[in-house]
Amino acid sequence: MVAVLALGATVLSLISWYNTGYHVVGRELRVHEGLLWRRTRAIPLERLQAVEVVRPLLAQLTGLAELRLEVVGGGKTEAPLAYLGVADAARLRERLLALAGRTTPPPPPGVAVPPTEPGTSTAASGRPLHAVRNKNLLVSQLLTPQAFLLPFGLAFVVVQFVTAGSWSFVAVASTLTAMAGVLLQPIRRVLDDWNFRLARDGGILRVHNGLLETRAQTVPLDRVQTVRATWPLLWRVNDWLRLRLEVAGYSVAEADDRNRPDRLLPVGDLPTATMIVAEVLPGVRLDALALSPPPPRTRWLHPLGRGALGAGLFERVFVTRSGLLTRQLAIVPYARIQSVRVVQGPVQRRLGLATVHADTAGGSGATAQDRDVSEAWALAADLTARAQTARHTP
Repeated sequence: MVAVLALGATVLSLISWYNTGYHVVGRELRVHEGLLWRRTRAIPLERLQAVEVVRPLLAQLTGLAELRLEVVGGGKTEAPLAYLGVADAARLRERLLALAGRTTPPPPPGVAVPPTEPGTSTAASGRPLHAVRNKNLLVSQLLTPQAFLLPFGLAFVVVQFVTAGSWSFVAVASTLTAMAGVLLQPIRRVLDDWNFRLARDGGILRVHNGLLETRAQTVPLDRVQTVRATWPLLWRVNDWLRLRLEVAGYSVAEADDRNRPDRLLPVGDLPTATMIVAEVLPGVRLDALALSPPPPRTRWLHPLGRGALGAGLFERVFVTRSGLLTRQLAIVPYARIQSVRVVQGPVQRRLGLATVHADTAGGSGATAQDRDVSEAWALAADLTARAQTARHTP
């Protein structure tokens, strides 16, 4: 029965693939699909945000790839264009990005494109910035609360079984299921960020990553809203951190966050992160951001975490810091600030404190927590003025 279902699914997939086609007409990509009911999708290239080359495991084994299109303002990612040969997918992506003004034009017809062997990912183009060592990626995920505390939980369960003197199938199955659930997130991050490579090609970043499913993503630098640096507690032993992006225009309705090009550095040291941040935000040095702390009376709200809070205005960016155990730094260019809010709760009113929010398009922006009220209003006015100036400065 299973074999019949698998055969039927394969036949339906082949029919769907055979009846799917595409062509570029002027400034549109038109995709035709369907056997009984033909459907044509017209995607305006001026709204094209990024084109991602994705290769699931079976596609890697057969030398195929699919294209996933991200359109500005779309409620979700466009249905993938699957499947093409790896070289054809790479050429089509470069052509679409060039027509959309995201990259330089592809080679003219007749110029050979270096072949890509089946089972390998598309080669990174542009200027290489960094490649994450897989060893560091593995160690970083072992230094997560889930993996770090798992041996203690397992030892506790074993002791309980030994003292009880019984090993039931249900108990063992429940323990194994719980262990798998705890380790799911670290394992998924290792699989997603395996062989992570970052390169720059003009005004875009090219990100390549993945083990069982390889991905080649593009991130337009002019759409970056926020850069976030995170120092997990257990990573501080090795002075490691990770970098994430918030990019405007990507669908927020995606259930699978792997579709979002937010990875900038899965794990790395401060010099590497400083170099990468300078590429994304020219003139910003991650290792030279001196922030001012909130007033001393903030200790009533943060007895242990006052020293982790901070905010600062710099030449081009607004920076905030928060987090006691997991330290986080948010860097927002003034030109990306959409609105500024001053929020004050009842306890803050009694202490004369307020929180300033700098909101960005499609992201959480940056938050300066528990500043003095007069400082908060002055900060909000300064942020508004700087944002207006930055948006009108070429």
